[in-house]
Amino acid sequence: MGPIKTEDRTPVYDADAHICEPTSVWTEYCDPGYRELILQAGLTDAGKDNLFVEGKPTGTSAAPACIPGSYANPDITWDDILPGSWDPAERLKVMDAERLDAALMFPSLDLLAGDITRPDVAAANARAYNRWMADFIAVNPERLYGMGVCPLQSVDAAVDEIAFLAEHGFTGLTFRPERYNGLELYSPEMDRVWSAAEDHDLTVAIHGSFGSKMTSFARTRYTNQFYVHMVCHPFEQMASVMEVVASGILDDHPRLRVGFFESGLGWLPFWLERLDEHKQSMGHLVPRLKRDPTEIFAQQCFVTMEAGEGEAFAQVAEMGLAHTVVWGSDYPHYDCTFPGALGELEETFAKLPRPELFTDVTYTNARRFMGLA
Repeated sequence: MGPIKTEDRTPVYDADAHICEPTSVWTEYCDPGYRELILQAGLTDAGKDNLFVEGKPTGTSAAPACIPGSYANPDITWDDILPGSWDPAERLKVMDAERLDAALMFPSLDLLAGDITRPDVAAANARAYNRWMADFIAVNPERLYGMGVCPLQSVDAAVDEIAFLAEHGFTGLTFRPERYNGLELYSPEMDRVWSAAEDHDLTVAIHGSFGSKMTSFARTRYTNQFYVHMVCHPFEQMASVMEVVASGILDDHPRLRVGFFESGLGWLPFWLERLDEHKQSMGHLVPRLKRDPTEIFAQQCFVTMEAGEGEAFAQVAEMGLAHTVVWGSDYPHYDCTFPGALGELEETFAKLPRPELFTDVTYTNARRFMGLA
């Protein structure tokens, strides 16, 4: 059920928080034959901290992106990740200090699981992470919630993994907005994934990040990480919204909840208005799109806001879409506000015409997205 509103106070839900995978994910929770192949952090032969995919170093360390304020520090290694990012007892202490009553956890390293090309390795990788996360959230199921990794490199494996998540108390499943080995979100084969999520009442969160080697809008044009990071989150999510809404997926699965995470929401009003206009003028090209895109989004979709997006949130609220917005601290990633993430959000809402919507974003909407209400 999670923390519930009382006469005295309204709990705060952090709907986009992260963990950092400890070494036990690949040394203990992974099936033995895949322990050298799944996604992991380690040292190269030259002693350099690196991310490894299918047993090969990627040439990049993930550690600087996973510790607050450390992105420019070349000496950070995976051994430096904060205890609150992998130890559930320590995480609860962080949440208490930050005034967060419940948190929905997403991966960090495993945001890059789409870089795995072998379906069997992707399946083993997802199962190892999900086994570990099941133990993590079991420490306090009323406050700690988990999004499981979904290996879209194989639809069969993805459907199996969704069943595992449902059996082990997960809130939902997450995957990237890019295409896994060319799989389109609206392909006929992908319908099995959407059906499995709907049948098990699991939330789907499409969550991007930078650092992936997957084919994307950003990587087909840029190598500079400044440009890549600027482009990857919003562009990929805009495409995902278009694909999920315009292809008829949500009409086919009316009980499905889909979130588009960690790209802010400033782009959303423009994009939904553009989609509505295209339906009017070019709707014959997408015959499965029966309703206006904004109507579809309002009924089944969610988006995360960043703490400083007050003006953008006000515009979304004017469109009647305030109920689709949730908030996440992004702890412990390099660009999160820590400490004080909730305080920053409170300051933003205090300046808005309808400050009471703070409760909707941090409690009511989050619980509906998580399937708790």
